[in-house]
Amino acid sequence: MNKTSQQLGVSRRNLLKFGAVALGTSVVASQVGSQLIAPEPAVAQNDMSPDEALQRLMDGNQRFIGGKPINPNRSLARLRQVAQTQKPFAALLTCADSRIPAEILFDQGFGDLFMCRVAGNVVTPEEMGSLEFGTLVLGAKLLMVMGHKKCGAVDATIKGAQVPGQIGSLLDAIKPALQISRSLDKDRLESTTKANVLVQVENLKKSSVISQLIKENKLKVVGGYFDFDTGVVSMVS
Repeated sequence: MNKTSQQLGVSRRNLLKFGAVALGTSVVASQVGSQLIAPEPAVAQNDMSPDEALQRLMDGNQRFIGGKPINPNRSLARLRQVAQTQKPFAALLTCADSRIPAEILFDQGFGDLFMCRVAGNVVTPEEMGSLEFGTLVLGAKLLMVMGHKKCGAVDATIKGAQVPGQIGSLLDAIKPALQISRSLDKDRLESTTKANVLVQVENLKKSSVISQLIKENKLKVVGGYFDFDTGVVSMVS
């Protein structure tokens, strides 16, 4: 064997040794990494009670306002998982206001919340049908109607604003709240917004589907109020 062949043989042996060490190192690293990164569940779990669902939602808001969100279920892998099926634990009817991203406010992610958003968070036939689907078919255990501070739709209703197009249909749906808020010795806009939440909660309970789920203790319907200044979602009753 000539000198060149010997050198090549040594080089090949060194390369094989280096490759084996590198492979072993990568396997160990991947094993350690897999232990550090907890796997995400296939879908959001909704095999809980309505009270547990409410607690989970409000715990998320506490993490958000405390500056300690865990940002769960927000990876591309999670999105691919729930692309196959969804089991949201809660359904929300909120205002369409761009400053109310519920998944952020409640520290949730893909597949956790079934969302309906409409100006003034009012119950229309379409919203009613959507929320019946989210609770009866998809199994959400909690249904929250959430109003918010400085709601433009409520403010326009209070002022009797003349509006074009179909905007007036939203204000008409809010008007029943005016009768309730007039008797409250509080800030008119805030009291009417909260009264509107209660009106819409009662409208949802008129659904035969939703009322039956409530009767069977499979669903809880509540009202919430979001404060822009604090980030807090408080209960309305």
